[in-house]
Amino acid sequence: MDPFTDVPHRLADFLRPHLDDIADEVEREVQLQVPEYARPADDAYVRTIRAGVKQALALFVDRIADTGQDRGHVAHTYQEIGRGEAGEGRGLEVLQAALRLGGRTAWRRMMKAADELDLDSGEVAALADAAFAHLHEIMQAATEGHTEARLRSTGELQRRRKRLLDLLFADSPASVKAVGELARAASWPVPRRVAVIAVGGTDQNGDERLLPAGVLADMTARPARLVIPEPDTAGAPRGSALGPVLRGRLAAIGPTVPLAQITDSLRWAARALSLVQRGVLPGEGVIRCADHFSTLILYADEPLVRTLSHRVLAPLAGIPAAQRDRLAETLLAWLQSESSVGGTALRLHIHPQTVRYRMRQLEKLFGEALQDSEARFELELALRAGADSGPPGEYPWSAPESVRPPVPSPLSPPYSPPE
Repeated sequence: MDPFTDVPHRLADFLRPHLDDIADEVEREVQLQVPEYARPADDAYVRTIRAGVKQALALFVDRIADTGQDRGHVAHTYQEIGRGEAGEGRGLEVLQAALRLGGRTAWRRMMKAADELDLDSGEVAALADAAFAHLHEIMQAATEGHTEARLRSTGELQRRRKRLLDLLFADSPASVKAVGELARAASWPVPRRVAVIAVGGTDQNGDERLLPAGVLADMTARPARLVIPEPDTAGAPRGSALGPVLRGRLAAIGPTVPLAQITDSLRWAARALSLVQRGVLPGEGVIRCADHFSTLILYADEPLVRTLSHRVLAPLAGIPAAQRDRLAETLLAWLQSESSVGGTALRLHIHPQTVRYRMRQLEKLFGEALQDSEARFELELALRAGADSGPPGEYPWSAPESVRPPVPSPLSPPYSPPE
């Protein structure tokens, strides 16, 4: 249950105009009582801490007003603060002391507001639950950032995360307990859903340390891979954030899946990357499998698709290449246009009369198959595979004469492809 549910919403309206004053008070108290934070001369550092305090307070008020608020932005901010503190050489205990002090200072102002609004004991108890839950989340994020930075500085984090990746992509699925234990050791919050990016090429010069927090990387695997946690959320890493590792290399991101199905996302991403390298899929930026599901399904078993193509497109096999390719292009457009002559003409930028002429030829070749729903489906699959596969000379029905099957009549039983 969300601890903010029972906090009266009017408290948010009351506190919002006073957030700057509360932030000033928190900042003064921390600098006064924690000597490590008494750095008035360091403007950049003071601005960072103050921004973190204001964000935490603003989100607290927003969560009172709207219990569905996304907490990701403030969590990210406090992870960064934790990393910064580790970089400054301060221990985790100093950071935690400052957060506890800031929480107490803010709580005093909350109690003052509760008195002025005459909140009853139940409402005050709900406010306390919400405030301490909010502080716990902030401290947890800061601790994660601090721990991650400390481990990074020794290279231990990379070693632990490499072991975690090996476990996630092992042939035999690992238990939830094993993944959780190693994830905690690697300072990696276990996500509910992930997507895997497969990266082409052999360049290993990208700096994995510059990747956003939470992204796992193994650039020595083949293909190289990145694991993106919760990729469909607002705060998920985007292309520019992954630039230090991708460095302009071909890449494909697999479907978003539950963590237990991470190998499926990798498998489809690797498949998409292979199709990009072959020219079947466009190769600009990071290719999204979600944009090309039909092509990926079509190419999941290419030998089977070739067998299907040889069978259903046999009527085209004995026709001269140039005419055959025009007829195939017209038939695919006609099927995709739901048998509309006008729609086919628009797709191909030709006159409708030309479409009618070609369709009369195709009707002679394929007969009743053009009216049968299952046959039409198989024809579209085979033609789509041919259209995606590259130049017409590579189409599955363009086999050398010596291996072409005999051309059956449109209604004859399917033949078996040559061995």
